[in-house]
Amino acid sequence: MKSNCKVILLTGASSGIGFDAAQSLAIQGHKVYAAARRVELMEPLRDYGVVPVRMDVTDEQSMQEGVDMVVATEGRIDVLINNAGYGYFGAIENVTMEEARCQLDVNVFGLARLCQLVLPVMRRQGSGRIINTSSIAGKIVLPFGGWYHVSKFSVEAFSDALRMEMKPFGIDVVMIEPGGIRTDWGLIAARHLRESSLNTPYEQTALAESNLLQKAYSGKYLSSPSVITRAISKAVNRRHPRARYRTGRFSHMGVFVHWLLPARWWDALMRAFCRINVNSGNA
Repeated sequence: MKSNCKVILLTGASSGIGFDAAQSLAIQGHKVYAAARRVELMEPLRDYGVVPVRMDVTDEQSMQEGVDMVVATEGRIDVLINNAGYGYFGAIENVTMEEARCQLDVNVFGLARLCQLVLPVMRRQGSGRIINTSSIAGKIVLPFGGWYHVSKFSVEAFSDALRMEMKPFGIDVVMIEPGGIRTDWGLIAARHLRESSLNTPYEQTALAESNLLQKAYSGKYLSSPSVITRAISKAVNRRHPRARYRTGRFSHMGVFVHWLLPARWWDALMRAFCRINVNSGNA
């Protein structure tokens, strides 16, 4: 291994940001173990030296076996990139508690458990880096995204606490906060929003937002996943990484406007942006 080569375990690598980041980091010379449930989708990454790993971040045994395999093979884990996640949009009233728990299991508890599994390894090494993919959705809120926003606000708080706790052990904790990125995430969220809102008092307004998401994520206006890959590369390679890397369409502007506006003004802006008539959701 090259002296600057890091052993990296990256989740959510079967598509989008994770796939792009795994390929890029391997090209840079790092040893990348790319984890996801659908290993077949990661087979093309083998051409770059990436090792696909079957892992479900909601399954304890799957996560433990994945971490153990990397440690047994490489003797260490230098970087954990928690990138797995998904969005289920729908009105708070409509999303079942089972679905809400599932979203938190993937986006929060799976991330947290993987951190717990790799931290003893990193402490023994006296070094390590954990990179958690958060979102500007952990800073601002859209209607019908309640449970997704809960998960990303949680990642923000979790990562801030972990960063302070790990500093004495030489372990860095970094957050990646994407804005609007052109991946299938938005299309899946739009589909979930339609499904959860049909034949409910929220149908008209939810469909308006769903159509907006569909249009935005189907076009070319949003940023390419490569902008997030560049941020992840900085978080991996820099000697002293920043606590947060915020990038992608609307990432800075959205957070700034949210900070600037009173809550009532922000709410009105979001209703207008999503073409929501406040009276159309009344039962």
